[in-house]
Amino acid sequence: MPPLRTALLQSSGVLGDVAENLRTLDEAAARAARSGAGLLVAPEMFLTGYALDLKDVPALAEPADGPSARAIGEIARRHSLAVLYGYPERDGEGADATVYNSAQLVGPDGAPLANYRKTHLFGCFEQDAFTPGDTPVVQAEYAGLRIGIMICYDVEFPENVRAHALAGTDLLLVPTAQMHPFQFVAEQLVPVRAFENQMYIAYVNRTGPEGEFEFVGLSCLASPDGTTRTRAGRGEEMVLGEADPELLTASRENNPYLRDRRPGLYSALV
Repeated sequence: MPPLRTALLQSSGVLGDVAENLRTLDEAAARAARSGAGLLVAPEMFLTGYALDLKDVPALAEPADGPSARAIGEIARRHSLAVLYGYPERDGEGADATVYNSAQLVGPDGAPLANYRKTHLFGCFEQDAFTPGDTPVVQAEYAGLRIGIMICYDVEFPENVRAHALAGTDLLLVPTAQMHPFQFVAEQLVPVRAFENQMYIAYVNRTGPEGEFEFVGLSCLASPDGTTRTRAGRGEEMVLGEADPELLTASRENNPYLRDRRPGLYSALV
């Protein structure tokens, strides 16, 4: 299989303006497609912005098959590439509705491939605004790769990423809202996670000030061989990198981490 060229959209969009963020995503998809990308990844909560007032979260949340999902399906279909985007997901109606911090992968035909709900909520804002998901491994098959999804803080738990490795994830998509002073996560932790779990990790961040937060950018595509295939700076930009199945296979043959595990010794972890 040929490498999957992946476009990482490092952008915070416009807080609270779904229509404008959809326009930004459409323009980014057009640029990504012209560059030969088969996949575009946008950050955590890209659809609405991250630093919302708590009262605005339920109002802006949409079901997984809502109007914005249909609009993004049309963007993916028009530009013939898959799109992963973060958004607040509403499940149910009225007082019984539950809101999740979610990410959805849409295929190049516009059909949804996978929807993931963040399992580890970071800080008071997220814990007050969202309900945690309870399905740690969500995957889809695309372009000859097994694609996994998690969101931001989830990747900082080694058990979480190892569960994906054991489930055969080849490329882990991690839309994030990673903020100052935790930039070491993007710079150091994510490449280590890719190496120790023998997978590609696309870590795609927001950038700049938003409400009380300062997002640090530094989006990257980390590789199973311990290298970083592409790295963004601190500002708004889109960078491209390739997830190569041949390199993945070779790296897994040469790295014995997963083969040499002794699970019987780790029972205390659970």
